[in-house]
Amino acid sequence: MFSLKGQKILVVGIANDHSIAYGCARAFREQGADLAVTWLNAKAEPHVRPLAESLGAEIMMPLDVTVPGELEAVYEEIGKRWGKIDTILHSIAFAPKADLHGRVIDCSSDGFGKAMDISVHSFLRMIRLAEPLMPGGGTCLSVSFFGSSRVVQHYNIMGPVKAALESTVRYAAAELGEKGIRVHALSPGPLATRAASGIDQFDSLLAEATERAPTHVLTTIDDVGAMAAFLAAPEAKNLTGGIHDIDGGYSITA
Repeated sequence: MFSLKGQKILVVGIANDHSIAYGCARAFREQGADLAVTWLNAKAEPHVRPLAESLGAEIMMPLDVTVPGELEAVYEEIGKRWGKIDTILHSIAFAPKADLHGRVIDCSSDGFGKAMDISVHSFLRMIRLAEPLMPGGGTCLSVSFFGSSRVVQHYNIMGPVKAALESTVRYAAAELGEKGIRVHALSPGPLATRAASGIDQFDSLLAEATERAPTHVLTTIDDVGAMAAFLAAPEAKNLTGGIHDIDGGYSITA
């Protein structure tokens, strides 16, 4: 139905082969896109580089968005190698453990600021750097969760953080629409990923999602990848600003 052949796509957030970002990268590649893949640091590289190589990634680099200059270096390399970018995927989020496991009202100022910087502001930075490399338009994707708009037990401070991310998506979409740059958030149901394992009692959330979703089936990274690939395609050129639930109907049953 659609093709990403010729597209140049940056994927940020692969940690292992269970990552949402990996499911998306695999779907992009299967539809013909060329990839740039990053990993967090030297410790993460042995887990991510083989996956990037298996996908034929043309650019592979470290990226810690909290280190000054690293994000800019990735885009500089993309500019030199490709001269453009068509799609970016931001699939990173973080909150200090003490703040993530505590009450929202007890969250520290430093913890809240760090969660917002890594989980939200880094997406804005990625979009801003991509803008001049998208003269003909493009797609900017991030990853959210149902806990942004409903209270999910033990999701805690990440709820307000994801709410901010979704608002950011809408405002960025409004500001960049006339340039043909589309902005979306993918909102999967609970998945058993490395990032999600940091949430207290996450196994209970997975069980509840399976029970409550009309399909009684957990979302997979391939489900998310299929949606991401479609949103990146030319056929989705008139879609923007969306928060796309990929959860077997879990979010409609609250």
